[in-house]
This record gives sequence, C-alpha cells and structure tokens, in this order.
Amino acid sequence: RRPPRGRIAQRLVPHDLRPVALRDELTELGELFRAYQARTEPDLAMLADLHARKAEAFHAWAEATADTGLRLDARRAEQAAATARLQHLHRIGQAPDGEGPAVARLLTAPAQWNHARSVLAHVAENAPLPGAEARLLVVMVTLRTAQSGVGNLVGQDIKGLPLHDPQHLVEQLVESGWLGISGTVEELIASRPENPTRITVPSLTPDEDDPGPFTFGRKLRPKLSGWAQRVVGEKKLRKGKTEADVRLLALALATGSDGEGRLGPGGEGIGVDTLSSWCAVDPGDLPALVDRLTAADWLAEAEVTDTLLTGRLTERVLPLGCPLT
Repeated sequence: RRPPRGRIAQRLVPHDLRPVALRDELTELGELFRAYQARTEPDLAMLADLHARKAEAFHAWAEATADTGLRLDARRAEQAAATARLQHLHRIGQAPDGEGPAVARLLTAPAQWNHARSVLAHVAENAPLPGAEARLLVVMVTLRTAQSGVGNLVGQDIKGLPLHDPQHLVEQLVESGWLGISGTVEELIASRPENPTRITVPSLTPDEDDPGPFTFGRKLRPKLSGWAQRVVGEKKLRKGKTEADVRLLALALATGSDGEGRLGPGGEGIGVDTLSSWCAVDPGDLPALVDRLTAADWLAEAEVTDTLLTGRLTERVLPLGCPLT
C-alpha cells in the first residue's frame, strides 16, 4: 500500500512528484506547519524558517510542474518569511532602523489577539438569547463590562448596531437576568455620553470564589472594546447596511486569520459549521454572508465548500486583524 499523500497549504503532494527529495520535503513541511499551529506559544523565528523552506520547495515544485499557482504561492511564502522575521526582530528589540511592523494593527500583541478570541469564545458559549442580533449586542456589552462586570452604555452604543428593535432586545436581556441597568430601557436608549447609563452583567462580576472568565487587565478592556467597535462599525459594513450576522462574521474572520490575512490556521480555512454557529445562521446561509463581506471589500479569493471557508482578508482591513499565532 502507498503511504498517505502529504498535504501542505491545502495542496496534496503527488506520489509521483520527482525528485523524491522534493516530495519528502513538501510532506515534511506540511507536517511541521500543522505542528506549529498546534503550539501554545508562537516562535516567529521558527515560523520564518518554515516559510523560507516552503518558498524554496514551492519554487522547485513550480519548476517541476510549470504550475503558475505554485510560483505565486512561493512568492507569498517569501513575503510571509520576511514578515515573520521582521516581527521576530521587533519582538526581541532588534528591528532594523526605519522598519516599522509589517501591518500597523489596532491590537498590537499576540496576548491581546488571544484575549479578543477569548471574549468571542465566551460569548459563543454563554449567549443568553438566540439569534445574531442578540449575540452581537452581547459581544459589545461583554466588552464594556468584561473586567469588573460593571460598565457604562449610552444610547448610541446600541443604536449604532444593526438591530431591528434595539429596545425590545435590551428588554429581553434584562428579563433574562443577564443584564442589569440603572433606570429604564427607554432611558438607556435615550442616554448621551455626558450622562451614561450604568450597567451590570452579573455573570462577569468577579467575587472571592470566581475571578470571572477573563484574565486581561483593566487597561486592555477599553482597547478590546474599541477594536470590536472598529470592526463592527467599519465604514463599508455600515454603508452597505450589513446585518448583525455579517458583522459577526467580520469579527470571526478578523480573529481567525493569519498575519497575512489568510483564513484559518496556516491559511487552510475555517470550518463552515463553526462560522455558521457563531453567526447564528444555517450553514447554507453562510455563502450569502461571505458575498456581503466580499462586496464590502473585506474578503478576497473567498471560496465556500460544504465544510470550509478559505480566502483572505483584504489589505484594507488587515489592521483590524488579530493573527492566529
């Protein structure tokens, strides 16, 4: 029996690829990239070396098969190697003079990116009401109260979201016991920045026995909240009057892509079931949301199969990304 075929970057390595050393290198690289994705801590120097090896191997593969796509992939790998190497140098304080980070991101460090993911994961597991609109509102309120369970909201925070009946939704959150507000819902919706409404989320309030679900400090909470507002309220998403489910998908993809914006670990895509569950839609409805993000110049090269969404964030929105590390 033949051994199983190697796989790298969504490509299968042909059994009959020659030279054999190239076939084996590609197979090994695929395994090394998957092992890297499973690491709990990033090692950017190692990642740069992997991308450099991939670039060399893909150039050789392109030569052997005259496949233009492989040549493009090789160039991308060269760029990825350069980016990872520069990020590594920044991290250890040895970046060349005048070399800024490859992308000026809103959230700048891997720990911040992981905290953003932790908030979305918490909401996915603990949303008190069904539906995309409720989930989007819960994300934003969670980020306002994440550290202490207490925060402030004004009417515009809610009216700025794509909610059909914001007052009713807030009432449902209050009735469910998830949200507490000082005053009435009408007063909250009418409140202005000079007189915000105090809110509480009991499930996020730490006590002696339970420190709460999040481990980030007081200074990071407003940064995370600001980041989510920038994603959800991004100009083209607003102008396109995109619904809550599209905004949720934008959050998922911003936190589910690599440093170059490619979706999923190693650019291998994100599961359709995972995304549709997060966006509170049927899997069959996901392609329509993807189309909306493509139309809003968020996504390029997007392809949806029965199981995976592949593609990449456009350069325009890379600063909003929280790369997988």
